[in-house]
Amino acid sequence: MTSIADATENRSHAVLTWPLVKSTAVAGLGGLLFGFDTAVIAGATKSLTDLFHLSPASLGLTVAVALWGTITGAVLAGIPGDKYGRRDSLRALAILFLISALGCSLAWNWLSFVTFRFVAGLAIGGSSVLGPMYIAEIAPAKWRGRLVGFFQFSVVFGILAAYFSNFIIGTMGFGEFEWRWKLGISAVPAAVFFFLLFYIPRSPRWLVKKGRVDEARQVLMLIGEENAEEELRQIVDSIDLEHAGEKQHLFSRKFRFPVFLAVTVAMFNQLAGINSILYYLNDIFERAGFTKVSGDIQAVVIGATNLCFTMVAMSVIDKLGRKSMLLIGSVGTCVCLAIVSFLFHAGTHEHLLIFPLIGYIAFFAFSQGAVIWVYISEVFPNVVRAKGQSLGSFTHWLMTAILSWIFPLLSAHSAAVPFAFFSSMMAVQFFVVLFVFPETKGISLEDMQKKLGIV
Repeated sequence: MTSIADATENRSHAVLTWPLVKSTAVAGLGGLLFGFDTAVIAGATKSLTDLFHLSPASLGLTVAVALWGTITGAVLAGIPGDKYGRRDSLRALAILFLISALGCSLAWNWLSFVTFRFVAGLAIGGSSVLGPMYIAEIAPAKWRGRLVGFFQFSVVFGILAAYFSNFIIGTMGFGEFEWRWKLGISAVPAAVFFFLLFYIPRSPRWLVKKGRVDEARQVLMLIGEENAEEELRQIVDSIDLEHAGEKQHLFSRKFRFPVFLAVTVAMFNQLAGINSILYYLNDIFERAGFTKVSGDIQAVVIGATNLCFTMVAMSVIDKLGRKSMLLIGSVGTCVCLAIVSFLFHAGTHEHLLIFPLIGYIAFFAFSQGAVIWVYISEVFPNVVRAKGQSLGSFTHWLMTAILSWIFPLLSAHSAAVPFAFFSSMMAVQFFVVLFVFPETKGISLEDMQKKLGIV
């Protein structure tokens, strides 16, 4: 019997082929749209508040409505993902991205706007499940961390693109129609995403689950798996073993540890405050005394930092490992968030806010940002991976919706309180990761089941 260590060694020579790179890049476009549609609202909150006469509570609802759509999309994405395949389900999400972009730009009242933002949420939630899952299932173990990490790179590139787009459009003199252009421009990459999805293969693990073993073998050879027959045998054996027993339920005792890991890493990702801060970034800078244009510029700097440190994380994630990066990020984000809270509490030197926020974004991008989708995609066995990925994504977006809804309410009373809370949560995360989380780098998805004691 091949040991986990031997299997890992056998995969150490896997090559990075053009079909593998192309497939990862196309799936990553879903991440770009995910990031763009997530962050672009930051440049429209003031216009929407003025146009629709929004209170802090209704502004929170306007921002959070997309997140409730995201939760729905995350919960439901695994169903078509299992039935029709990861790739074909991504095509449907591309259509939803396109509809939401055009709909938001043409919205005729508040209700129509939040309806199309809900549709955007469906697409974001679905892509957060199916994109990383697809990449994880086509990537050799040697490259899996970096390739699934590319999805996160695409997300933060989309965030930077949204901030930069907001800045450019804000200087073009569109007046009252400015927010419509900001939200509608993402229709272009959505259309490109849809057409490119016709040129990548299906997931070999999904093909095996559907009994299409010959097609799975062709895909494994296409993407450069050095020992395609051995890899195919392990996939078939893994799925046959799971199907031979009772019907697999995600919340059975057998999967309690992977469920715990997925839920915990997703919760802490948002308890770091990342999406709340990104959604209200322009408002945060305005609270600190920055003008609209300077706030847009600061947002671009934040987005660029996010991108740069995500690239750094991608280059080392398969060397340092997921656990080490989470520990480093816990300490860094905790300290930076505490400094932001202190600056707001003291009410002085708020012009220095950009520096701890840059530090916070850098540590987050290097750790939680790069690790979350990789880690969730790795800890579940093939037979429940779609459901497990949906659970992790659901948890992530539920926390995002709750925190983003209450953030403006808390900030209205004290700008320091939300950052103090996020800082304390990062201190808690450090100890949970240190004592509970296993390392997953360099281990095949099938061997991971053995390490976690699932089979």
